[in-house]
Amino acid sequence: MMRIKLPSKRVARDIAGKVYDVVVVGGGPAGLTAALYAARYMLSVVVITERIGGQMAEAGWIENYPGIPRIVGPELAKRFEEHVKRYNVPIILDTVVDVLRDGELFVVKLTSGVELKGRTIILAMGVRKRRLGVPGELEFLGRGVSYCAPCDAPLFRGKRVAVVGGGDSAASAALLLAEYADKVYIVHRRDQLRVQPLYRKLLDENPRIEVLYNRVVKRICGDKVVRKLVLENTVNGQIEELNVDGVFIEIGAEPPTDFAKKLGLEVDDKGYIKVRDDMSTNIPGVFAAGDCTNAFGGVKQIIVAAAMGAIAATSAYKYLLGKKEGGRGMQQLDYGK
Repeated sequence: MMRIKLPSKRVARDIAGKVYDVVVVGGGPAGLTAALYAARYMLSVVVITERIGGQMAEAGWIENYPGIPRIVGPELAKRFEEHVKRYNVPIILDTVVDVLRDGELFVVKLTSGVELKGRTIILAMGVRKRRLGVPGELEFLGRGVSYCAPCDAPLFRGKRVAVVGGGDSAASAALLLAEYADKVYIVHRRDQLRVQPLYRKLLDENPRIEVLYNRVVKRICGDKVVRKLVLENTVNGQIEELNVDGVFIEIGAEPPTDFAKKLGLEVDDKGYIKVRDDMSTNIPGVFAAGDCTNAFGGVKQIIVAAAMGAIAATSAYKYLLGKKEGGRGMQQLDYGK
């Protein structure tokens, strides 16, 4: 389970009750880019996040970010953070539990009990990784079960591991793990992977990686650590055992639906926050960006999330400029036109 570092007393004293132009909720590529752009617009901005980098910090090899041919997720997240900190933007490791309207302002309540205020809010919470929901998953979390290949891959040097999933994230994790482990199995419930052609080529060319199709995990077994997986063949129903020292779960993610609904935000049928082209939501002054939204056809890429963060910050700036000039903020786009 992720540990949250609460603000120190000094930090809590500095931010408590302070009114920021922009409060960014989330520290992934969308949130950090939004903070960077807001700071460059000379707006006062603070970032509240449970983890710096979001899912970017848990990604394996990233080879499609322009200007950086190859980099692991945690290192790219560090570069984002360092860039934002050049503008003296405070990044608070905490969890937002509620956002309330107080006249023209928003009151943001944190788990630590600290409250701060914002003239605008940019929600960039990202998504949560899905769990398998099988026996042994939580029992062996941190003892062989992992959701972060870059974090834990070095622990499995010379060992046998499994990656559960069939998308790009699973492929990326498998390729990274193959640099440490002697054997990497990809366990996928379908009869073919859903990966980019380049990933498909790299997987086929790697002698350490083997794909087990039409398999689902029924149980994760072990003693003090993971020892094996119990698999079911989805074609014939046969039960199999696979001896491994670790299992990395990469089966997709889900949006923070409950949080969005609690704030009264409109969401689509999958729970993603509805945004207009300017990243505005149905609540004036509240913008959203990144993987938690339904923007750009649901393309979940770091560069896309960063672009949305830039748009959200620009829109917040125009909204505040309109308020300052006595207007009603920037004009909201009309889906009906």
